[in-house]
Amino acid sequence: MVKSKNLTWHDGQVSRDSREELLGQKGVTIWFTGLSGSGKSTIAVAAEAKLREQGRLTYILDGDNVRQGLNSNLGFSPEDRTENIRRIGEVAKLFTDAGVIVLTAFISPYRADRDQVRDIMAGGDFLEVHVSADVETCEKRDVKGLYAKARAGEIPEFTGISAPYEEPEKPEVVLDSAAHSVEESVDQLLGFLQDKGYLSA
Repeated sequence: MVKSKNLTWHDGQVSRDSREELLGQKGVTIWFTGLSGSGKSTIAVAAEAKLREQGRLTYILDGDNVRQGLNSNLGFSPEDRTENIRRIGEVAKLFTDAGVIVLTAFISPYRADRDQVRDIMAGGDFLEVHVSADVETCEKRDVKGLYAKARAGEIPEFTGISAPYEEPEKPEVVLDSAAHSVEESVDQLLGFLQDKGYLSA
């Protein structure tokens, strides 16, 4: 909620269309959501590398990285999780307006929070990508030992163990990371972007 009433939006002389024409791509936010260990960050990093090979301008907003700066004052309560996603949504919206392909990797466990980000974006600017893997699969991949700590009570409000995860109801893309390799998931995602016209402006 905007607290000040004395604000005016200032438009620049360079339009979004002209930025996208310059870059030869359409700005979009690709919102990876899924349990810890599902492969969100791994797939996002691999997708960014492949897009770079194609000459695309991208930027990754990663959950752990953002919490070390912009959102360093937030914890993991439901309220803080909501504010975490709200801030990231606003940053992603700015990047998207700049014509950048934004890849965000956040658990973002609450459906309403993800929908709120979708709502602040123009139609087609927000692509929800569910990186699907069950808790058992994620625990097997857990090199950080977070699930073991959560089960031991050392990490409160851990998604999938002591805090809920609400799966997307109608994501644009579902990547089954338990059944497919990182490379296969990236190919599926980039195929979707190509088919929908995001890689040409």
